[in-house]
Amino acid sequence: MTVSLFPASLPKRGSGFDLAISIAVLGASEALPTDACAGVVMIGELGLDGRVRPVAGVLPAVLAAADSGAETVIVPRGNVDEASLVPGVKVIGVGSLRALLARLRDLPPPQEPDDQTTGDAGPPPPADGLAARTRARRGELDLADVRGQAEGRKILEISAAGGHHVCFMGPPGCGKTMLAERLPTLLPDLDHGAALEVTAIHSVAGTLPAGQPLITRPPFQAPHHTASLAALVGGGSGRLIQPGAVSLAHRGVLFLDESPEFSGGILDALRQPLEGGEVTIARSGATARFPARFTMLLAANPCPCAAPKARDCGCAPAVRRRYLTRLSGPLLDRVDLKSQLKEVTRAELRYDLQLAEPSEVVAKRVLTARDRTRKRLADTPWRTNAEIPGRELRRRFAPVQRALATLDRPLSDGRLSARGLDRVVRVAWTLTDLRGKEKPTADEILEALSLWEGRT
Repeated sequence: MTVSLFPASLPKRGSGFDLAISIAVLGASEALPTDACAGVVMIGELGLDGRVRPVAGVLPAVLAAADSGAETVIVPRGNVDEASLVPGVKVIGVGSLRALLARLRDLPPPQEPDDQTTGDAGPPPPADGLAARTRARRGELDLADVRGQAEGRKILEISAAGGHHVCFMGPPGCGKTMLAERLPTLLPDLDHGAALEVTAIHSVAGTLPAGQPLITRPPFQAPHHTASLAALVGGGSGRLIQPGAVSLAHRGVLFLDESPEFSGGILDALRQPLEGGEVTIARSGATARFPARFTMLLAANPCPCAAPKARDCGCAPAVRRRYLTRLSGPLLDRVDLKSQLKEVTRAELRYDLQLAEPSEVVAKRVLTARDRTRKRLADTPWRTNAEIPGRELRRRFAPVQRALATLDRPLSDGRLSARGLDRVVRVAWTLTDLRGKEKPTADEILEALSLWEGRT
């Protein structure tokens, strides 16, 4: 028996075709009425015991089926919640080939031995304990936990309000990682469209959390500095291309701790997604394009020895320069907010508990600022100030000329690049939204410039 999968020139991979192939074979053998399965999309892995097992990538597959005009989709029971996110499509979940044949033959569903416990879907998939612990830990984080670093907390608020990239540099123990981990607590929930985008990416990657068909919170990705290029930006062999951390962080946060320890080539590979909001991976057999619009947060020590006190550092000046130049100029030119964090003093540790605001309070201000941004960008495809292209920024959202004149000297002496000018203006708009103003003034422009240069 020969089964042909059209188009024959495109190699097929994965077990999601099992269910459709088995029904096609049974239909050709006249074991079931072919009219019952005409026009129906079937997705699922078929076990040797006849059970239909869940597969990855069901959400984008059902979205493609709906775009092609399909009205009915049959999926494994473990994927029903995920497939049901697509409107206008009738989703049928099955747990075994016997149950599907009974449905297609218009017969009562079979009584199977494990129906009382797990139905005909077989044993439930194991719970993702690591993902559950990670989500629980994220829920326990709060910005008020960070003692001192008032400037760092302010930068996180600006980043969350406008979607701006951040670079924290400072000695170990000053709070860089604590600040970074709390950025997601300031971000609003994903809207339905963004939630579908994020869920589809994690579905393709097979990282969709168990029992969570729709991801509604911005994701947080923190790859180790030993991660490969394929793990960070995506890759694979042949036609099997998988999304990387930059795509798994889509509409969320990508945190690169100890960023100078990453390979220079890996860091420079971030330039394309930082500018375009997507990453294109080309292989000899195929090309894949994944969305990758994330907020990047870099953290770095000032030198390789990472001495807790500056006076204890034994690194030569050349060693320190060589270490920090791993963060290339073109990469840092794309970072909107830079800050040199200092050691927290004893007074800050003691008294800042009364001044540090909880994430819930700051998140409300962020949401208010984003609402102002959304109303201003209502007739555009952009959602945050950081997404506005430079051409449109200069044409439609340019501040008054008197305010922009404050940037003439930094531009003329080379401190500010043309790309940096656009990023300063975007941050100035975010400061304007946080303060409830109509347009950026010279104050917002100058503050945004100091944040871009890292002079806070």
